[in-house]
Amino acid sequence: MKTLALTGSIGMGKSTVAKMFAARGIPVFDADATVRALQGPGGRLVPVIEQRFPGTTREGAVDREALAAAVLGKPHELAALEAIVHPAVHHERTRFIVEHGAAPALLFDIPLLFETGGEAVFDDVIVVSAPAEIQRQRVLARPGMTAEKLDHILARQTPDAEKRARADHVIDTSISLAETEAQVDAILAGLGLSKRA
Repeated sequence: MKTLALTGSIGMGKSTVAKMFAARGIPVFDADATVRALQGPGGRLVPVIEQRFPGTTREGAVDREALAAAVLGKPHELAALEAIVHPAVHHERTRFIVEHGAAPALLFDIPLLFETGGEAVFDDVIVVSAPAEIQRQRVLARPGMTAEKLDHILARQTPDAEKRARADHVIDTSISLAETEAQVDAILAGLGLSKRA
């Protein structure tokens, strides 16, 4: 089984590319979706986060805006949150691997792959990338996003140029969806994986 990591900075089109791999039969582990489930209604991290960050949950779920306000720009608080979240995500990832043990390849969609030093455990690292102006335009179009929030997020992320330099494969998402899909197919073919795994 080949293990593939998919990463890229905010707004680079990672979710779109992950769906393309899934459509080709590659099981996808979405780290962000896992965190949302762990912190969503009834999620097992909700009481732990409320205990450490009082007032950041509401109606049985984490209030993402309140939690962001509690940790953004505060390295000590962010580290405390990561110490709660990362082990839980790792547990879910291990369960995913066991569940899909017969698959020829697995794709792990991990936004902060390089930032957490996680790239070494994967066979190949795929980075999605687009020019900075396209990235900014995409992200600022999201509800509730501000230039200040974006700057805080980008300050925590490894620069795009460094991610591209460290990747085994780079997918350019500034082009058409069909051209992006062709890049996905080329990567799978290069790894000896058929379009329909």
